[in-house]
Order: sequence, then C-alpha cells, then structure tokens
Amino acid sequence: MTTPTIGSLLLSSTDPARLRDWYATAFALKIDHTPGEPGYDLLDFGGFYLLIDTRDDVGPTNPEPARVILNVDVDDARAIVGRIDDLGGRWLAELDDRDGSLFATAIDPDGNYIQLIQLSPQHRAELAERGK
Repeated sequence: MTTPTIGSLLLSSTDPARLRDWYATAFALKIDHTPGEPGYDLLDFGGFYLLIDTRDDVGPTNPEPARVILNVDVDDARAIVGRIDDLGGRWLAELDDRDGSLFATAIDPDGNYIQLIQLSPQHRAELAERGK
C-alpha cells in the first residue's frame, strides 16, 4: 500500500476572485484555469495546489483563522513580505529571523493565516539529516 499524500487544499471564499488574485500576486504565481463546469482556478505552489472557490455556507471572514495555517516554504521571504505589504496586507507576526531562518505570518483578505518560512541552509541540512 502506498502512503497517502495531500496534494491540494480547497479554500472557500465569498469573493474567490479577490482571494485568488491576492495569493497570485503575493506569491508571484500563475493562475491555471481548469476546464469544465464550474471549473476551478488553481494556484501551483510547487506541486501542491491551492484551489479557491465560492461556497454559500461560509462567511466573508474566517472566525477561527488559527485552526488551519497554510505554511509556505519560500526562497525569498523579504520579497514576499514586500508584495504583501504592497497589497495592503496585515500581519499576525512580522518577519522574524530565528537563527538564520525567516518566519512571518500574514493574514489574507478573508482572515486566514499564512505562515512564510525561509529556512537557512543549516536548518535545511539538519532536517535532511533527520530524514524529514
């Protein structure tokens, strides 16, 4: 039996186009439109797909944003912080250097938390040694 993998996340919104555009701009991603009805717009985070769609059983903001936090491994946290700032972004935790690794937690337009993680080469090597 193969090990199951998680390949995507469906993020629901009352304004999916606004949320999709925010993520695409903040992370400099191409929007892939899937064929079919109704179809989804996919954002490819290096093989992990974020699907943003509308639902009529969600409110305009997330009432419990800490319940699920999207961790995004990035190469240049400072550049992404700058793009989020340019979008008028809000921060739960501003960019913090932790022994050479950078962390920040942004709040998207729907109130969801997105943690940016830029691991230092040393921290990456330590994780590789542990087999993670």
